[in-house]
Amino acid sequence: MNRTSLFAFALALAAFAGIGCGHAQEGIDKAKAHDFDARLFARPHDQKTYACFVRRYGSSHLAQHPQQKVSAMKLLVTAEIPPEEPTTINYSFHLGVTYRQKSGHFDSGGSCHHVVAEEKGGEIHLGCGVDCDGGGIAVAMSTDDKSAIVELERVRVWDRKKPDEDNMHDLEAGADDKMFRVDRADLNECAELVTDRKELAALRKQRLAELRRE
Repeated sequence: MNRTSLFAFALALAAFAGIGCGHAQEGIDKAKAHDFDARLFARPHDQKTYACFVRRYGSSHLAQHPQQKVSAMKLLVTAEIPPEEPTTINYSFHLGVTYRQKSGHFDSGGSCHHVVAEEKGGEIHLGCGVDCDGGGIAVAMSTDDKSAIVELERVRVWDRKKPDEDNMHDLEAGADDKMFRVDRADLNECAELVTDRKELAALRKQRLAELRRE
């Protein structure tokens, strides 16, 4: 993505965070949205469908990006078809980060919707927000579909061991924390981001199904 595309994408995410707040952007091309989902999840939608992406930054990368605060990132995206609305798909995300100069694991999460990047030929991406006022992330796919591109300006995160308001802070873009390429990974890599037992069981069920197909 070039800088113009990224800026347009950020505007789309800002519109999602400011206006959407639980509502999908209007004018989404359903065929393009379906194609994006196929690239993101790399499998047909089930009742619940997951995609996991992970990146641990090595010393060489961090040396080349001295102002990067994040040393590792995990992203779990979920698509769920509600039993009461079988024609609807709800999207959500879980984000996990560790810092190079701060101990502990920090998480974020919220709902997502398709958004359009007009400056990139109307491509579809996901705009994800945290509780309407906690910022959010944008999720695109690499050209080979092996990685997700996570873009942020500001996103609320909290200490995994102490998920209360006193232990929340914002991860802000800064010079080297605006965009992250995270690579597709085994779903087990993202299991630590899930706290709900039923959701964890559904994730493990999908992972076992994928292992059987291999």
